[in-house]
Amino acid sequence: MAGKATTLLTRDAILAAVDIQSEDVPVPEWGGTVRIRGLSGTERDQYEAWIIQGKGKNRDVNLRQSRAKLVMMCAVDADGKRLFDEADIIRLGAKSALAMQRVFDKAAALSGLDEDTLEQIQDNLGNAPSDDSGSA
Repeated sequence: MAGKATTLLTRDAILAAVDIQSEDVPVPEWGGTVRIRGLSGTERDQYEAWIIQGKGKNRDVNLRQSRAKLVMMCAVDADGKRLFDEADIIRLGAKSALAMQRVFDKAAALSGLDEDTLEQIQDNLGNAPSDDSGSA
């Protein structure tokens, strides 16, 4: 490839990189702005584990409270500390659907989640090996 020179990253450079972005989202329904931080890889795995229900061939995507769960994980204060915990999921889910969707959309975008990703997870469930396959 000619033209653009690239830097080959080292282990230390990758581990030191500050790569999780945050953005402020205006939420007029709530009277202000909410800071949203993207998920880390581990947090995204946790989120996906929450929405994937069942085992083996009986797995399915459960979107119940999926918006509230993602907002709970991504809404942070000025210091980057989560505003909510798991005990707040039901109450968050009761908030305005319009406001929640706006905040969810930003959290999803900053975390690499979108409808295509959720559909891909759903599609992959049918192709995943069964837990009772006998292989260890």
